[in-house]
Amino acid sequence: MKEEYFKWYSPTLSTDIQMLVFGHQGYPIILFPTTMGKHNECRDMGLIESVRWFVEQGIVQIYCPDGINEMSWYNKDIHPADRVKNHIWYDTFIMNELVNRICDEKNLSKVAVAGPSFGGYQAANFAFKHPERVSHMFSMSGAFDVKSFMDGHYDDNVYFNNPVDFMTNANHPDLWQMKIVLGVGEWDICLDANRKMAEVLGQRNIPFWFDEHKWAEHDWPLWNRMFPLYLSKL
Repeated sequence: MKEEYFKWYSPTLSTDIQMLVFGHQGYPIILFPTTMGKHNECRDMGLIESVRWFVEQGIVQIYCPDGINEMSWYNKDIHPADRVKNHIWYDTFIMNELVNRICDEKNLSKVAVAGPSFGGYQAANFAFKHPERVSHMFSMSGAFDVKSFMDGHYDDNVYFNNPVDFMTNANHPDLWQMKIVLGVGEWDICLDANRKMAEVLGQRNIPFWFDEHKWAEHDWPLWNRMFPLYLSKL
């Protein structure tokens, strides 16, 4: 399985970013790490190994960029308004420095996005904000309400990065074309969050697959089972 390492100075984020890319060809998937995870986390925790066959067959090519949650949602040293602003910069980075470049290189208009735990939020938030650029969204034990990070602060920036809020009014036609998976375990700490997100999508008649795994907890063994299942649906 081909593995490449990249490091560059991001003009969007004004910091160095690292990324691992797995595979030699195939449909592009941006895979977000968990809460404080970095570019190597999904490899080190076995998630990439779980989909080795899809990568080696050239079906998919997986891009694992750094997360910056320590500078945004989890940064208690700055005002909540600045936390969400830093996340918006990350959203811009993903679009301008990854998605646009990948689509140009592959002559595509869309990519797939995925992630476990907080990476599931990242995948869902990016996909639902930019449905014209995302074909598939695979959330594995994600949560979709960031208000708990805001210490009571709420503004338009929070609203438009809080999927359970803005999806109640979203109307981009590509949302109804996107392949959406909400994966979660029966004993998952994010089970209620996924049920709420499913309720929001259901109220809008946006198609999705609610994939609840019995006797499963919020952890890597569950996500390592989920990811190959979802790639088999590409």
